[in-house]
This record gives sequence, structure tokens and C-alpha cells, in this order.
Amino acid sequence: MSIEIANESGIDVDTDAVLAVARHALDEMGVNPLAELSVLLVDVEYMTELNHRWMGGDGPTDVLAFPMDEGSVDHGPGEVSGGEPGLLGDIVLCPEVAAKQAATAGHATADELHLLTVHGVLHLLGYDHAEPEEEREMFGLQARLLASWRAARS
Repeated sequence: MSIEIANESGIDVDTDAVLAVARHALDEMGVNPLAELSVLLVDVEYMTELNHRWMGGDGPTDVLAFPMDEGSVDHGPGEVSGGEPGLLGDIVLCPEVAAKQAATAGHATADELHLLTVHGVLHLLGYDHAEPEEEREMFGLQARLLASWRAARS
């Protein structure tokens, strides 16, 4: 699995851990090991611009996911894969927003970034949380992936 990460946020982030949690989520979800993912960490100004341009939102957001080639994702043994592995897409994280959310939630910024990375991976794999049932499924899966990653690290 090829995962590229670029930290353009100006904030010191443990990018190895972000890569590790992304790889864990993709492996656990049965994504083709030849697939590619890009993770970009940005500052508040750039995230605000992206959120406005692509989501119509005001202000910065914590994570954005831009799927590239949904037909190439191998979702696991229960679903049919649609072709050769390719670029899954891009996950864009904003560490400054994550830090504020982490403080509100009462946990470390690193934990928030790990959660947001898994959240972004799930969006790239087609999960959404617009409807209550979708939200329960996505957030339950997100919690299980984070728990299994943390258990594997300890």
C-alpha cells in the first residue's frame, strides 16, 4: 500500500502514526494492497479555502476526503472489485482544528488526528454519515478500527 503524506500545516505532527493508522484502516477494510492514498496536513487558511470551494462551508473544517477512483477499491471478500488498483484519493487534515476539537473532547491532538484519518479513509471507501443509519454504521466502524489499531500498538 502506497501512502504519501505531506505536512504543510506548520504544526509538528507525528506523521508516522498518521500513516500507521491509515494503513491499518485500509488493511482492515480489505483494500487492495496496491492502492495508493495521499494525506495532506494543511493550515487553517488553506482548509477554510478548500471547505468553501468544495463543500460550500464557512470557516475551516477538520477533515476533507476527495475520492479519486472508487471503481478500483477492493472493499473486501463480500463485494466485487471493479478493476485494477489505483489512487484511492486524498485526505486533507487540519491539525489546528483537530487540536481545538481534541481539547473540547478531552483527549490528545494526536488521538483526534488518528480519528480524523480513519474518518477520511472511510469516506474514501464510500461511507457517509448524512443519514442516522449511515452515521451509526460509519461511526461504529470508525470506533472498531481505532480500537483495533490502538490494541495492536500496545
